[in-house]
Amino acid sequence: MIRKIILDTETTGLDVTRNHRIIEIGCIEIIDRKYTGKKFHQYLNPLREIDQGAMNVHGISNDFLKDKPLFEDVKDDLLEFIKNSELIIHNAPFDIGFLEYEYKKAKQNIDISSICEVFDSLTYARQLHPGQKNSLDALCKRYNVDNSSRDFHGALLDARILGDVYLSMTGGQTSFDLGAEESKNKNYPKTDNIDGKFVVQTADENELREHNRICKEIDDSSNGRCIWNISKF
Repeated sequence: MIRKIILDTETTGLDVTRNHRIIEIGCIEIIDRKYTGKKFHQYLNPLREIDQGAMNVHGISNDFLKDKPLFEDVKDDLLEFIKNSELIIHNAPFDIGFLEYEYKKAKQNIDISSICEVFDSLTYARQLHPGQKNSLDALCKRYNVDNSSRDFHGALLDARILGDVYLSMTGGQTSFDLGAEESKNKNYPKTDNIDGKFVVQTADENELREHNRICKEIDDSSNGRCIWNISKF
């Protein structure tokens, strides 16, 4: 199964056209809907001042970043970590835009979508919950994900919270054990109706998404009476 990388960034501001830069990158790996314990986390020196509005959001100061590496110092390690994965990002155009801008400034043109699949959890949440708030905090409340430690935004912290939300939103079942192994196929003892053992085949990510999409259509046309919509539970 394809690796999932939950990715988040913090920046000096909101607009790359004004030379705003990435100051923190947080990535967490998920395989088979489990956290593997592998992560990529780095603070970066943006070589410019942080906007006060952005500092109020993430609490990262200019002084804290003075001795941190430049993006060009970590770009190869980051690329190695995320390539051939599916990136799970909340409001993906924002983070992808900043990442591609950073690579361009480092004299390396990278089209993120050509080396990774990209899943925008904000777009998906809006499809599941049209007309409702779908910020990360709102989704935490909706799916009972603990975000009590989120006094400030932080790339690694937000990636972990987004990972929990993503697992709940796409399957309704999460595992928080690092490196835990679970067999995909489980053998069950013989029953009166079945001669021998049988196999339980779990749905993959694409099947779960399609299930949720169809259930939403049924829900919309039946005034919320779809009983198979796992995102409700």
